[in-house]
Amino acid sequence: MALPSVRRSVLVDDVIQRLRDEITSGRWPVGARIPTETALIAELGIARGTLREATRALIHAGLLQARQGDGTYVRATSELSGAIQRLDSELGEVLEVRQGLDAQAAGLAAARITPEALDRLDELLTRRATAWRQRDRDAWILADHAFHQAVATGAGNSLLSDLYAALGPALRRSMAAHWDDHGFDGADPRGHEDLLDALRAGDAVRAARSATSNIDATGDWHGTSSPSRPGPG
Repeated sequence: MALPSVRRSVLVDDVIQRLRDEITSGRWPVGARIPTETALIAELGIARGTLREATRALIHAGLLQARQGDGTYVRATSELSGAIQRLDSELGEVLEVRQGLDAQAAGLAAARITPEALDRLDELLTRRATAWRQRDRDAWILADHAFHQAVATGAGNSLLSDLYAALGPALRRSMAAHWDDHGFDGADPRGHEDLLDALRAGDAVRAARSATSNIDATGDWHGTSSPSRPGPG
């Protein structure tokens, strides 16, 4: 689908917003190469210098990535996600952030999550368990992260959900790197089956504690220092 043309006098900020809209809407998905410079100039009706300035801004923001001799690719769907990816965070840093997000999401979800969302969580845990039994690393990582993202979404707070989504790529990379660590148990119920039971019961305190214990266990498996906090109450 062609992009709507814009006035030649348009400011760079307007072009940035047009390009950002293509990314955030999913029309240009993460990992996809964006249209060529020539095609974008023709579709938008702008000068080459304007397009290049807008593209550079989105590269700096972390949404786009230039690959010499191969074009420009979508790297992230938001500035926050792009910033996190540029940091290339170690697992310990990711876990420190998740300590707060997971506990808060679980506590809120206990009061707000819908029956349909609970059924979705059950389905994801089934996929997670199957992937672990089959030693399918990629399927396990996808199911595990989808479960935690669904809990964050079930919390009914769009900002929290967006923050968790932005953390996703860094978390998946870190987990993939530590899949074969000694003692790692991808079937541990803490923060998963135990958490789902607490959500079904509407028990915010138990849900938050289960989420926190999962992060602590992950840090222990990977020999990573993650600050331990008592659960609420």
